[in-house]
Formats: sequence, structure tokens, C-alpha cells
Amino acid sequence: MHGSRIQGRRWVLSGFEESRAAAAEIAAQSRRWISIYTPDLEPGIYDHDDFLNVVKRLVLAKRYAKVRVLISEPRRTVRIGNRFVSVGRRLSSFIQFRNVHEDYRDHREAYLIADDTALLYRVEGRKWEGIADTYEPAVARRYLALFDEIWNASEVEHEMRELKV
Repeated sequence: MHGSRIQGRRWVLSGFEESRAAAAEIAAQSRRWISIYTPDLEPGIYDHDDFLNVVKRLVLAKRYAKVRVLISEPRRTVRIGNRFVSVGRRLSSFIQFRNVHEDYRDHREAYLIADDTALLYRVEGRKWEGIADTYEPAVARRYLALFDEIWNASEVEHEMRELKV
């Protein structure tokens, strides 16, 4: 059936707990890579056991798996601490952090993309309202293209690797 929606689930996020659960669920859709654009690794979301377990399973099960993270406020992340940074430090061959280039810091959204098909998107990175979808390749690819553009312009975040968080 041409044009019909393949498997997938879309839902609206209206609070912290829903966003936390959606981050783990969307990340679990990944078979190859996870791309995250975040202001500060959102404590309670990206350092929650459910999310961290998904990431560890992915990168330890697949040698080619990658997790790329763009952080617009890395100093805040280091200051408040985040267990994802520690996991990234231990698994640095698979998990990379970059500091968002200043030309892109006006992007206020936050999103997580699994491969090029699933995504969690919040218009305002400081608020928990958003949308999650386990199969929306056209939208996921659009945000992945933006992510790649920002990634290529951004620098490796050395503070994440060097400081004990």
C-alpha cells in the first residue's frame, strides 16, 4: 500500500517522566547510531539507567555503532554532572561529544534521532513538551541533516573527557 504508514508509534510528550521514558524508547530503536542535540544532557533524561542501559547495549553489541552528542551548554553539563559523560569517557570509541559551534547556538530545540527513522523532538530544549515517533524517516532525516551540519562545524568537547564528572 503506497504512502501508508509502516510500523511505528507517535505520541505527545507533556512532562518530564514522559520525556525520560521516550528518550530510552527512541534510543532503543537504534541499530547503528544515535544522534542527540541537547542544551546540557538534561539531567534525569540522559543519565537515567534506562537510557544508559540502551546506549551501552547498542555500542557493546555492535562494533560499528556510534553515539554522537551535540551540547550547546557544555560547561553547565560539567558543573552539574551527568553519568552519561562517564559512560562516554569509558566508551569513547563509540560515544563522542561536541560543543555546538557558536553560529548554531541559537537553536533552542532538543532532539534525539535513532538511525534515520525514529526521533524525539522538543521545540524548546528547556521544556518537556514534545513529540516522539518510532518511525518517521522523512522528519528524522531532515533533523539528521541539520545535526550533521552542526556536528561538522562543531569542535570536540575536551572538557567532557578530561574532567571528573
